[in-house]
Amino acid sequence: MSASTRRLSEVARRIVIPSGIETSGWPSVEAKCREFGDEFDEWQRGAGRLVLGKRSDGTYAATVGGITLSIPRQVAKTFLVGRIIFALCVLFPGLKVIWTAHRTRTATNTFKSLQGYAKRPRVAPHIAEIRRANGEQEIQFTNGSVIMFGAREQGFGRGFDEVDIEVFDEAQILTDKALEDMVAATNQSRHPHGALLFFMGTPPRPADNGAVFTSRRKEALSHCPPCSKYGEVVTGADQLYIECSSDQDADPDDQEQWRKANPSFPHRTPLRSMLRLRANLPDVNSWMREALGVWDADDTQDGPISHVRWGELVDGESMATDDTLTLALDAPIDRRSACFTVAGKREDKLRHVAIRHWLAGHQLGELVATAKALCDGHGVSLYLPPKSPALAWRDDLIAAGVDVIEVKPAAFVEAQQVIEQAVAEGSLRHRGQPEMNTAVKGLAARVAGDSSPWSRRSSSANAAPLFAAAAAIAGAAEAAASVAPEPFFLV
Repeated sequence: MSASTRRLSEVARRIVIPSGIETSGWPSVEAKCREFGDEFDEWQRGAGRLVLGKRSDGTYAATVGGITLSIPRQVAKTFLVGRIIFALCVLFPGLKVIWTAHRTRTATNTFKSLQGYAKRPRVAPHIAEIRRANGEQEIQFTNGSVIMFGAREQGFGRGFDEVDIEVFDEAQILTDKALEDMVAATNQSRHPHGALLFFMGTPPRPADNGAVFTSRRKEALSHCPPCSKYGEVVTGADQLYIECSSDQDADPDDQEQWRKANPSFPHRTPLRSMLRLRANLPDVNSWMREALGVWDADDTQDGPISHVRWGELVDGESMATDDTLTLALDAPIDRRSACFTVAGKREDKLRHVAIRHWLAGHQLGELVATAKALCDGHGVSLYLPPKSPALAWRDDLIAAGVDVIEVKPAAFVEAQQVIEQAVAEGSLRHRGQPEMNTAVKGLAARVAGDSSPWSRRSSSANAAPLFAAAAAIAGAAEAAASVAPEPFFLV
């Protein structure tokens, strides 16, 4: 098989795909690109099929978790993503795209590259205007679609709304603050298949603010078995993750390792281009990260909860008794999903925690109705962690008749400690649900500014299932403390 026809699983070290893909929007995109004069290698076709993979309801499978590409320089990731976006802009009138990079120079170079593409004879009839002013670099389409370019270091990306696609180039230098400023812009996307977020970058340097990119990788790899083989495809929850790299201990000048890291070498990225990059990245560590895609050695240390010990406590049939059952709700900071978790005691007196309902994307419109059905069905209140992002739904929940209680900070801290101790002692059981397992693996301990033992902001995965479990346990303790003791008389 020639280099140009290698499949994605033959060129990528790790592939984590969203669950539930049944169809893909790739065929129509590839057909449009072919009209524009483009052809793709087989690995690019595979990536395109996954990027635009759809579930049975027609939504993109990655619309919640996004698309993360950890790919070296000189692999033409801008070519692939740029072609996909141009085709989507033509196929879906009014599509709104934001393309950002950390540095102004990178954003400008990308704009110039795609501006040149927009001037191709077969593409130009679809282009209404190209705006070149700094801060207002745009490619406007005749059907109302638009691609806007800018640098995050200049504050670009804040204040937009109804955005359908966001591309975070140089994602290895993407801060939590920039992400918070920009990701909300997609909440009002009108695209029929859902919004898409692209995170593209190389492994971050120690000096980079790479927490966002690193956490996305860590969350994706939490779905991979230990020592998974090269090119193994595993199914995740909502995120698409593709990583291309050489071996961790590769000889930096071994051209076979260059081919392993770079699926475009040597048939599209010629040897001279790699040699030029090698000459301009004489530092071996920089070369390994940027040209060969090698991450620093994985951090295998546990967070507040040992994921190995957690894995020993799985009981797929675990269930709490009705009279001990408590229900809690939590959500991640971006509120792109929500989790109802139950906690209680089993007949054998062991603690039990489990996800009762997980809502994401368009399902969030059912959150209030789901909460009411759960509470009415079990005659329970709904507990929320202190300062939970899920408090945004409190007024609607109360209006629907749900008894919403925000647990007290002290009780919440104690509940987190109860969970840690119960796992360590083996007095807790859970059902091994993937979202809960991922939360345990990605959970981070308190950092400066946090008011509890666990850090929501620093966790590398969606920790909502665990935060909701702690809220449920705290709620049960508060309810028990509020019950007045029976009168006692000496006779």
